[in-house]
Amino acid sequence: MQTLTTAVSAIFVFGLLILAHELGHYLAARLSGVRVLELAIGFGPKLLGWRKNKTDYSLRIFPLGGFCRMLGESPDDEPAPDSFTKKPLHLRAAVLAAGSLMNLLLAVTVFFVIFFFLMGLQSTRLETVMPGSPAQRAGLAPGDQIVAINGIKMNSWEDIVTEVSQKPGEEITVVVKRNGEIKDFTLIPEPDPESGRGLIGITSAWEKYQFKASLRTSLDSFAMVIRSMYQVISGRAPLDVTGPVGIIMVVNEVAQTGFINLLWLTGLISISLGLINLLPLPALDGGRLLFLLIEALRGKPLDPEKEGFVHFVGFALLLVLLLLVTYNDLIRWEILPGR
Repeated sequence: MQTLTTAVSAIFVFGLLILAHELGHYLAARLSGVRVLELAIGFGPKLLGWRKNKTDYSLRIFPLGGFCRMLGESPDDEPAPDSFTKKPLHLRAAVLAAGSLMNLLLAVTVFFVIFFFLMGLQSTRLETVMPGSPAQRAGLAPGDQIVAINGIKMNSWEDIVTEVSQKPGEEITVVVKRNGEIKDFTLIPEPDPESGRGLIGITSAWEKYQFKASLRTSLDSFAMVIRSMYQVISGRAPLDVTGPVGIIMVVNEVAQTGFINLLWLTGLISISLGLINLLPLPALDGGRLLFLLIEALRGKPLDPEKEGFVHFVGFALLLVLLLLVTYNDLIRWEILPGR
């Protein structure tokens, strides 16, 4: 049963990431007038396949990759106005960058789904008021919605926590809405024994379907992940590299804790995939963007055979790196037999 859960979870995560990435290339190509020869999700033999408007669509047996094959990407392709190589530099760059941008958009979308539909957000409405707390002694009750503190409008639970925590031992005025009526209460936050921050003994109610707040929190979460990745790149946080095997093992562990956590992990991986693909390395989208930049500086394209050779060498090196990382994953997760 656990093996089935692992397989389904891995297919869900990788399938969603790959679909978003390749769909980004596909949509940008179509909008740019580039003919798409094939859009495939997965590698290996076809499970499903159909053809529409001169484009082949396929779902393949191994869900760990995919591709969007466009006219003009191969030296053997016939020259045509709707060929990738015949389009202006800015359109080609947009097509190449669209996959990564779609992964970044997917991350924000996943976070929004979590906050808007599934988990909700902490609101300014009170869920509980602890007995004997400053809030209870002042007269606050569950269901009250905090409108303002010390004349400052409270737009979120974070606003409330920030304002209260900064006033230990100081008198504050809390304005709440109760059954449509506005009421004022005066109380003094008690200092937390460990942190010294002010506490009044309340908890927040979680509410779903808050569009603006969910979107804002999703963007904040996205920015937080980007900052964390910057800390790793700048050496302020440790780097932990893992490959497909390690990702599958992590996906399995997270899947056991619930669908929301699995979605959150999907968003994190999607951000990583989007940014890594933009690195200026051969065989990655960023590498191809680098060649477009060189073409813009030279005023003419590079020899397709030379560019293809560089990408081939880069792909081979990436494959070697992937094998080394996979071997490390097998050791780390004690999967190798005899160990």
